[in-house]
Formats: sequence, C-alpha cells, structure tokens
Amino acid sequence: MSIAAIGGITPANFGQQVQAAGKPAAGGADFGEWLGNALDSVSGSQSKADSLAVQAATGDLTAIHDFTVASTEAQLLTQLTVEVRNRAVEAFNDIMRMQV
Repeated sequence: MSIAAIGGITPANFGQQVQAAGKPAAGGADFGEWLGNALDSVSGSQSKADSLAVQAATGDLTAIHDFTVASTEAQLLTQLTVEVRNRAVEAFNDIMRMQV
C-alpha cells in the first residue's frame, strides 16, 4: 500500500473520468466511489500498522522495519486525509460566504 494507490485521480484524468453532468464516464468511477476506496485504503493501512504493533509488542515480529514503515505510512495517509478534509471544508465555507 502506498500513497500512489490512493492517487488515482489527477487533474489530467479527472475530466476523463467524470463527465460535465456529474455522471461517471464510460468505464470510469464516480468521485464518491473513488473517495470511499481511498478511505478504505487509509483504514487498511492503519489496521496493518496496528497488527504489526501487536506483533512487535508480543515479540512475534521478526523484522521491526516492517512495523516502522507501516506505522509511518499510516501516519502520512492519515495526515493527508485530514488535510484533504480541511481543504474541502474551507472550500465549502468559501462557497457559502459568496454573495448571490
């Protein structure tokens, strides 16, 4: 699992995946599905880090670097998710403050 795994949408291919009407393009996934998959991958990364932490605490872990990598990856993915949420809330608040 890597950050690239949740980076499936880029500015270059977003327009190809979602049509102007907001419906998925042929063969593409909608934004909600993509977001759900990204959150599932964050949750999976955290579960893996938790599992390796238990193995490290019980002495069953043979390679401590596996735990270190998984823990750092889970931390970075969580920080990324929080930043995306903060930016989305900020954008929503900006839209709500617009004069009509």
